[in-house]
Amino acid sequence: MLFNSLSFVVFFVIVLTLYYSKIFNWSNKKRMLLLASYVFYGLWNPPLVILLWISTLVDWTAGKQLTTEENPRKRKFWLLLSMFVNLGFLAFFKYGDFLLESFVSLLNTFGIEFVARPMDIILPMGISFYTFQTMSYTIDLYKRKIQPAKTFLDFALYVTFFPQLVAGPIVRAQDLITQFYEEKRATFNQFVWGLFLLTIGVFQKVVLADTLLSDTADDVFGSSKLLNGVDAWTGTLAFSGQIFFDFAGYSTCAIGIALMLGFVLPDNFKYPYASLGFSDLWKRWHITLSSWLKDYLYIPLGGNRNGITQMYVALMLTMLLGGLWHGAAWTFMVWGGLHGTYLILERVQKHYLPFKITKWNGIVLAFITFTCVNITWVFFRARSFDTAWNMIKSMFYMQTNGENILDTFSIIKVCTVVGFLFLCHWLMRNSSMKELSQKTSPWVLGVFWAVMIFLIVIAKGSGEQFIYFQF
Repeated sequence: MLFNSLSFVVFFVIVLTLYYSKIFNWSNKKRMLLLASYVFYGLWNPPLVILLWISTLVDWTAGKQLTTEENPRKRKFWLLLSMFVNLGFLAFFKYGDFLLESFVSLLNTFGIEFVARPMDIILPMGISFYTFQTMSYTIDLYKRKIQPAKTFLDFALYVTFFPQLVAGPIVRAQDLITQFYEEKRATFNQFVWGLFLLTIGVFQKVVLADTLLSDTADDVFGSSKLLNGVDAWTGTLAFSGQIFFDFAGYSTCAIGIALMLGFVLPDNFKYPYASLGFSDLWKRWHITLSSWLKDYLYIPLGGNRNGITQMYVALMLTMLLGGLWHGAAWTFMVWGGLHGTYLILERVQKHYLPFKITKWNGIVLAFITFTCVNITWVFFRARSFDTAWNMIKSMFYMQTNGENILDTFSIIKVCTVVGFLFLCHWLMRNSSMKELSQKTSPWVLGVFWAVMIFLIVIAKGSGEQFIYFQF
């Protein structure tokens, strides 16, 4: 079920009606939310709900044992069991075909002719997100950083809470489970602000990502021709804007929906395209994933505690695995490797060639960062190395026979939308929508809200699924 569909509107109205009715006590309201979450997820593929149940039961059992067990070896066993089940599901469903294809390619490289039958594994929606979320619970319990969930119902709802189940934000246990202990009711201001955020999220997805940018990105990256530089950059910029509006749109919807129910989810984006370098970027882009990778991968790998060389190794491994988390393809590894390289080069620069960032050189640094980000998006979006490499050659004018497939209007449209996006991020990089709304006249906000709704309606979105659903 998609946030940008009429079926979700009906679903959510029913959920809100039951949630705010007086016929249920708090425990029954939580049961209703849990059932609604299973319905929300099961409408894609009902049997895949079984994976959620298994993950929930295993991690709940492991969590209880980690809380009461004092024997170090037994505690480690329960932690490893939880990780084995969660990572096992993730490895099989997400990487099964990829690993098989890589194995066949390796054999063929050595001259061994082998053809394997594709397993055609169905990728469960959101498996990367809820796997990381439940793993953080058992890891934190193992480290005795948190208290266990008070009831199985609270934990099950934490795993499956429908606003953020499929594409995040990835919420830590101490930030969400504790909110289920006492009855939550949104205040009038919270409900209105949540509805406003939901509108903004749908607007970003339906109007900006799907209507204005996706076709151009699809045309460029789907072309079998060698393109000229202008078309290559336009297609890359189109995808850059599309993936931000798509993913930030989902996160904004999730935060708004949860707020309408009285729950607070963490921000996932803070105007990332105005980042001053790549360390700053990962504090602004997909914040809940980057903090997860830092706490559960980078720091355990040694972080910056064991010298510069090991820090660089830990940083690169973290970004390579972060790239692989996004998709089962070598192109995603390259994407992660480029980000790791950028982060290492940035740290080298800060050590040997430090300079003070001012308001004058800041926007130049932000533009350079944004340009480098766009180079990485080529490998993220391309479905093969050949396509990615041809795009890179076209973008840097390394070939002279590129063709023109985009019309002038498409180029102007993409450059205008993405240029406005970059400018907005720069102007808002130290602020927030909440702060801006408090400084804006209610009448102006009302007109802006009405315009967004009008544009959503006339856009007639085709119900395209969110990009991050495939991860």
